[in-house]
Amino acid sequence: MELTPLQMTLVQMRAHSHIGETQEVETPVKTFGEFLVDELKKTNELQLESDKLNAALAAGRVEDISQVVVASQKADLALQLTLQLRNRATSAYQEIMRMQV
Repeated sequence: MELTPLQMTLVQMRAHSHIGETQEVETPVKTFGEFLVDELKKTNELQLESDKLNAALAAGRVEDISQVVVASQKADLALQLTLQLRNRATSAYQEIMRMQV
């Protein structure tokens, strides 16, 4: 029995109005790598913003401490998500490496 590899094709869903009200809008498709880099940049920006607000709080320049807490929690959640993605990707890679060909 011969096994053939699966062919992956890009599927795009399109709907057209019969009265001509649908407009064609081409949205650029981001690759996984581009998406990952963008999200890592956002996580880094959240960390830097949190550090900046913590330094301002320590210097006594912050009047509303809730801003510092919210920024800190956003940065913490983004970092936790990033770490979980890294752990899942590492786990998937290890699982693939254990497969016998």
